[in-house]
Amino acid sequence: MATDKQTVPGVATAGSNGTVGAAGSNGTGRGDHAELRTVMGMFATGVTLVTSGTDLPHGMTANAFSSVSLEPALVLVCVKRTAVLHATVLAQGTFAVSILGADQEGLARYFASSSRPRDEREFETVDHWAGRHTGAPIISGSLAWVECKLAAVYDGGDHSIFLGSVLGTGRGDGHDALLFHGGRFVEVAGRG
Repeated sequence: MATDKQTVPGVATAGSNGTVGAAGSNGTGRGDHAELRTVMGMFATGVTLVTSGTDLPHGMTANAFSSVSLEPALVLVCVKRTAVLHATVLAQGTFAVSILGADQEGLARYFASSSRPRDEREFETVDHWAGRHTGAPIISGSLAWVECKLAAVYDGGDHSIFLGSVLGTGRGDGHDALLFHGGRFVEVAGRG
């Protein structure tokens, strides 16, 4: 069977078992989940809170969020298939993303915790308002927020990649970002 696959020195290649190993690296290329988590943790990311729902909203902390396109305005967020939020986004067809500031680490930890309530109490102690376009909770004090209509869903292994068409955006008064790097939250001072 002929193939168009090329081997390029220094570029990651997929093995016959579907795993990826970097050429010239010391990695095993065997899909070690702990090692992959450690390696990906070296990429500093912003921290967001993704929300969906109106009558019984749900939320989760996410750092797999990105702008995709300005024209048309599109963003993506990755949500684990077993997360309560996953089913809510699919049912509602909308979601909101609040970009958290340095002083919101407590919120990030709360919505990352598996022990938080998943009923009407989930947002009981969280200062928020209903988004104008989606009705999903927007977190007070966030650096910025984006409201989206679900445009497409892509398979991402144990996650779904939700592509959102931007319905509206807003910015708060804060400037200092909350980041996640090396398995921990870090603060970065803004430029004012």
